[in-house]
Amino acid sequence: MIYFLKGAVAQVLDGSVIVDINGVGWQVFMAQSAIGKLPHNGEDVKLYTHLQLKEDGVSLFGFLDLQEKQLFEMLIGVTGVGAKAALSILSVLSPTQLIIAILSDDVLSLCKAPGVGKKTAQRVSLELRDRLKSKETERAISPQQSIGVNQEQRQDAIDALIALGYNRTESVNAVMETALTDMKAEQIIRLALRKLSAR
Repeated sequence: MIYFLKGAVAQVLDGSVIVDINGVGWQVFMAQSAIGKLPHNGEDVKLYTHLQLKEDGVSLFGFLDLQEKQLFEMLIGVTGVGAKAALSILSVLSPTQLIIAILSDDVLSLCKAPGVGKKTAQRVSLELRDRLKSKETERAISPQQSIGVNQEQRQDAIDALIALGYNRTESVNAVMETALTDMKAEQIIRLALRKLSAR
């Protein structure tokens, strides 16, 4: 298992990068959004990797952070979603946007990814929603964010915002941006409403 690669950026291609590690060029496939954040040729880069073994060959996929890698691995675990579709989704949605889209069942946002149709987007949302809601998974995927703490309080806040007339996507978004550890639902609602009214 190759956990990460560290070497110099030798060449950026369409959909992949060549990383020079002690004179050996490793081709690593990446999301377009991540490729845009790579350092210049000749500069060092560290990529977390996922190795895929298939009948037609071996492919290496790279990510600038662990959160993106973990989301990629969750996506390819969804029925009918391959590595190409997973990278396509990560090219148009940041990890936070992807989590929000899944939790709020925002199929339209998932469909923005080239090659991802409505049925595939619905499957992604359906199969990953419960996994993202589990405290253990959320803590592993996003240790810097507040998704995995006090889930019941946040869910109550989301339900309250929806009852007040806000749609699910903006309700989830506002709660994720404002909820902190140990906050009660009432506090979350107050802060979320302040954020929503400021938009």
